[in-house]
Amino acid sequence: MEVDAFAAVELARRTAAGLLRHLRPVDGAQNTWVTVAGQRVLLLCSNNYLGLATHPAVIAAAQRAAAEYGVGAGASRLISGSMRLHHALEEELAALKGTQAALLFTSGYHANVGTLTALTGRDDVVFSDALNHASIIDGCRLSDAHVVVYPHCDLDALGRSLASTPARRRFIVTESVFSMDGDTAPLTALCDLAERYAALVIVDEAHATGVIGPHGGGVVEAEGLQERVAVQMGTLGKALGTFGAFIAGRRSLVDLLINTARSFIYTTALPPPVVAAARAALQIASCEPEHRQRLQANAAALQHGLRRLGLTADTSLSHIIPILIGDAERTMELSERLLHAGVYVQGIRPPTVPAGTARLRATVMSTHSSEDIGFALEAFGRTFHET
Repeated sequence: MEVDAFAAVELARRTAAGLLRHLRPVDGAQNTWVTVAGQRVLLLCSNNYLGLATHPAVIAAAQRAAAEYGVGAGASRLISGSMRLHHALEEELAALKGTQAALLFTSGYHANVGTLTALTGRDDVVFSDALNHASIIDGCRLSDAHVVVYPHCDLDALGRSLASTPARRRFIVTESVFSMDGDTAPLTALCDLAERYAALVIVDEAHATGVIGPHGGGVVEAEGLQERVAVQMGTLGKALGTFGAFIAGRRSLVDLLINTARSFIYTTALPPPVVAAARAALQIASCEPEHRQRLQANAAALQHGLRRLGLTADTSLSHIIPILIGDAERTMELSERLLHAGVYVQGIRPPTVPAGTARLRATVMSTHSSEDIGFALEAFGRTFHET
């Protein structure tokens, strides 16, 4: 009864603020088109950027691994043994990232929280971009370090904060491609600043891994910063279409995380079919650049069309395209209208984004056709014109 009363008050508050969330059942795989409430709609809000979640080779790899290794890892890798599949994927991820080693985690959230709490201590300072992902924010909060939040991509403000801190160790943490705005951090200039003030750089490449760089290694690879970035995080559940995440860096970093990252130590390892599927997806993403090229072409076409409709600015040049609305209720109303028009694009509200910046967050896949992009633009134009 007490839980019901508390929940009712909190849910009523969220409803009044236009912030109540609910789960929407979707039928079918995370493909370019899905079925929602019996209606076939264009999926324009998935992180399955390269379409690898439904790639035949990826599915086949998962099936073979399930038959050979079973569907579960049994326990933490420190308890029941570390399967060779996991080691093989870590070696391949380290090669992709240009580092000595990599370590698998069960999610990007686990990777960021576990790493930040393992590396930082009471006498340290973490400088975190104001628009960093919630997993970074929570990792900072759970650490013993002092946290300084600097304005989004503002290197002048970051430099002033670095110059004024007497901290023993300094860490700068940022996303490379920001998950809600689609813009890219100035990583080369940030590394210059970090070296001037003896800071270590941690880069979350969740939305860049598999998508950016000559081999899909991310913005760090694209800008040749592998030796200058201390910690790279990447996910398997976005462009690689599977599940899980990893940290890449020097061998000593990985050995330290194996011993101190609680989210690694106390979590059952990734299932063998997931690991095998990720290896197959990584091979495709690394060796078949045409998937990235199609993704970039689709993103450019949608971005250009939305700009012509007056719906978005040039803030994003990536596959993540925000359409700023401002009001949360208005954002969700537009999301519903677009769904009825045949386009599934999600509304994003506080606290995921700052108050007053609710937006529709459109994402494309390499598997979208030019006809799909045209259908989406026609639906956007008609919906916004009507409202």
